[in-house]
Amino acid sequence: MKNLILATGISALALATFDVSAAEYQIDTKGAHAFVNFKIKHLGYSWLHGRFNQFEGQFNYDSKKPNDSSIKVTIDTASIDSNHAERDKHLRGDDFLNVKKHPTATFESKAITFSDETNAKVQGTFTLNGVTKNIEFDIKKVGEGNDPWGGYRVGFEGETQLKLTDYNIDYNLGPASTHVTIGLHIEGIRK
Repeated sequence: MKNLILATGISALALATFDVSAAEYQIDTKGAHAFVNFKIKHLGYSWLHGRFNQFEGQFNYDSKKPNDSSIKVTIDTASIDSNHAERDKHLRGDDFLNVKKHPTATFESKAITFSDETNAKVQGTFTLNGVTKNIEFDIKKVGEGNDPWGGYRVGFEGETQLKLTDYNIDYNLGPASTHVTIGLHIEGIRK
């Protein structure tokens, strides 16, 4: 009887101290369930869309303590893909991303503040083309739950606008193309 009481007490203590929802997540780039997209106006007449094909990252998220969340993402800038080989070659060069000198761009959060269960503001540092700036943008939780393969996933999306000259990109694209919109769409697998 004493052993049963002791075992029950230890189990209750373990359950009380182990929070199932607190977790570290790996961004699912291998399964292509995460994307870093961009768009910029072309001459003010239309949008040029593209993405970065190679990136990695992780984030921490606890639905009971969402304001303790954090994220870090590293982007391979040479993986830029605007669906046009010659343009991509130019974008990788000195006029834009200068990928030989700065092969990665990074984002690391400093604070994530949820206003409700779904919406949050992310503050952090973004480094691109050798320049680091503080940025802030809104994110939205898309959903979370078990996947068909026995794992647990959560997804978020958000976007921000960056002024190109803030990152030493001063190639003249015309007055309608001074800012680029970066979209981050991530699905994380709990480790």
